[in-house]
Amino acid sequence: MSMRTKLTVAVLTFALCVCCLPRATMADSWKDWKLGMQAYSFNHFTFFEAVDKTKALGMEYIEVFPGQTLSKENPDIKTDHNMSEQARKRMLQKLKDTGVTLTNYGVVGLPNNEAECRKVFGFAKEMGIQTIVSEPPEDAFDMIDKLCQEYKISVAIHNHPNPSHYWNPDTVLKVCKGRSPWIGSCSDTGHWTRSGIDPLEAIKKLGAEKRIISLHFKDLNEFGERSAHDVPWGTGIGQAGAILAELKRQDFKGSFSIEYEYNWLNSMPEIKKCVEFFRKTAAGLSDIESKDVFKNDVSNAIIGSKDWAFGADGVLAPTPTGHGDIWTKERYGDFTLELDFKVPEGGNSGVFIRGADLKNWINTTIEIQIHATTDGTKHGQCGAVYDCLPPSKDAAKKPGEWNHYVITCLDNKIYVNLNGEDIIDMDLDLWT
Repeated sequence: MSMRTKLTVAVLTFALCVCCLPRATMADSWKDWKLGMQAYSFNHFTFFEAVDKTKALGMEYIEVFPGQTLSKENPDIKTDHNMSEQARKRMLQKLKDTGVTLTNYGVVGLPNNEAECRKVFGFAKEMGIQTIVSEPPEDAFDMIDKLCQEYKISVAIHNHPNPSHYWNPDTVLKVCKGRSPWIGSCSDTGHWTRSGIDPLEAIKKLGAEKRIISLHFKDLNEFGERSAHDVPWGTGIGQAGAILAELKRQDFKGSFSIEYEYNWLNSMPEIKKCVEFFRKTAAGLSDIESKDVFKNDVSNAIIGSKDWAFGADGVLAPTPTGHGDIWTKERYGDFTLELDFKVPEGGNSGVFIRGADLKNWINTTIEIQIHATTDGTKHGQCGAVYDCLPPSKDAAKKPGEWNHYVITCLDNKIYVNLNGEDIIDMDLDLWT
């Protein structure tokens, strides 16, 4: 919403962003936007390190490019469609262990050679990749379109700067004309900017024909200069906010890869700002009214004296001498509540909703459990409606990692989404 402040959980915490629901809807306007990293941003590191950095930035999607060293333990293995079966399994296991999903593969060549293209499509299929990013020769597209439909994998045409073949969106539209929806654009907003093309107008042009599949999203410091470099989104001349608004208007559904090609060895702080800008801007595009639950000075909270405070990093946590619960003074009817939290090893906490009597809260409120482990009962694990209903799946992350809750209360229903997974659909009319 307007701010996504994270909570460090040791005892009970409450969320910081709430939407008051004027109608029966759970939909976020941007729930189909997948924000992740283009691993090329970390090409000075191994792919395994790129995955770890992606997770550390709070994202769960990554786009792999051909030629990156797989890991420090396997310095001779490069990421591409020619990897051995054993190397592919190592790559998939790393992704599984880290909780990061491969979305795209590119920029990779797709020549006018069906046998060679089938190697790329076969690799993508095996790795669970949804989109191949490429700049194929125009005479290859009849064959490529056929393979897209066969494998159910998209091909997104990437635009490098002028004088590359697809630097102008008109050329992309020309080769897409008359072809299936599996063919479209990987819109690199930074390269358009370098080429002197207004990225917003390019997005409008491609979006009008429904040809945007994915984006290499960027913001730059200069327009029309090949030497221009990346800056945190929203601070450059790339019209990042206006482009997101236009994509919302188009009802775009797809992936955004952060491809940050500057300050190569120490780009994490700048990329973090890009993530924050994206989430804040996307949330602001929601049709639902939202607000922060707690003020920066927590003056609108019910707590003990100086028990809780916001840190300089925007994290709400107990003070060194603090303890106890933190409640909202304001009451809410139907709402969607969002928060990020992490819990230490052995930690046990919860989010209490529908509270009527704070003096007797343990018997009069509903608890959405926050727990590092189960407490011995299936109803006590993270995501459960405590002592009532277990989550449909275990979607919690390891202790010490950030989790994201979306809790919706709508009339008699309670819905819980944990880390992108719907885990609770509860009808209070069935409980007494």
